[in-house]
Amino acid sequence: MDYNYLGNTGIKVSKMAFGTLTVSPLQKNMHPSESLPVFMEAFNKGVNFFDTAEAYENYDHLKNFLKHVKREDVVISTKTYAYTREMAKISLEKALKEMDTDYVDIFMLHEQMNENTIKGHHEAIEYFIEMKEKGIIKAIGISTHFIEGVKAFNKFDELDVIHPIVNKNGLGICDGDINGMIHALKSLNKSKGVFGMKPLGGGNLLSEINECFDFVFSLDFLDSIAVGMQNINEVNFNVNKFENIENSKKLIEKLNFQRRELHIGDWCTGCGKCVDVCQQEALTIVNNQAVVDPDKCTLCGYCSKECYEFCIKII
Repeated sequence: MDYNYLGNTGIKVSKMAFGTLTVSPLQKNMHPSESLPVFMEAFNKGVNFFDTAEAYENYDHLKNFLKHVKREDVVISTKTYAYTREMAKISLEKALKEMDTDYVDIFMLHEQMNENTIKGHHEAIEYFIEMKEKGIIKAIGISTHFIEGVKAFNKFDELDVIHPIVNKNGLGICDGDINGMIHALKSLNKSKGVFGMKPLGGGNLLSEINECFDFVFSLDFLDSIAVGMQNINEVNFNVNKFENIENSKKLIEKLNFQRRELHIGDWCTGCGKCVDVCQQEALTIVNNQAVVDPDKCTLCGYCSKECYEFCIKII
């Protein structure tokens, strides 16, 4: 496994990060005892970087994992929607308590859109700066689905790390395409750390998995790439891809036969665009939310391209 420093933070991370949203109540809803062997497999294969968020409600998974490893051997990044000092304080204390740790490596503002939203959260940033000075936080950053979010991030010297959507089709980018995103990321100050998210488009690009990985591997400005995983087979396949090791036919067959489903996040607004493009008539709007009929869904992923909120995933 290759390792890089996240910009000038001094934080050394594995090229592959473990995106823990997949194991959370928002997706597979695994028990911490179920995610532990998956986390350990990744860690034992060289993955030292684990990304979570307050909204994922899975700090208990990280707490259980940290019981089995040395804290200093793991880098944990989390995110918050806090925008006031008090909210930021509550978020940090929650993370420390629920993960049973004395510090958080990276604390980010979740889903920032542009310069105005970052400014609107600056009271929280100021609190995190104070905590950084005390060593309770090592780096501060933002996650974003917006090209404008990347451009804005570059204007704030106090922000260290950015976590943007990067995949070959630009799925999930709200204000442009992948070419615009790449241009913005290439323009970042070299002192900034960058770790990408959703290289497989939230599972919607699994049929093009080799091309997806080749694409993100070609982007030398990515210090790390977060990949969501839910079992040991996925961990082994992905680690092999990152280490340029050919995957066995047996492992590929196991993944091909793995049961998957279309998952719609509870933040769906019920706009109906996904329903309009579904040729299988597998989607309907019920109580202002999209609902999938698994017997009709073919997991083609076309619906996700129409979802501005990026709430449609294949897991």
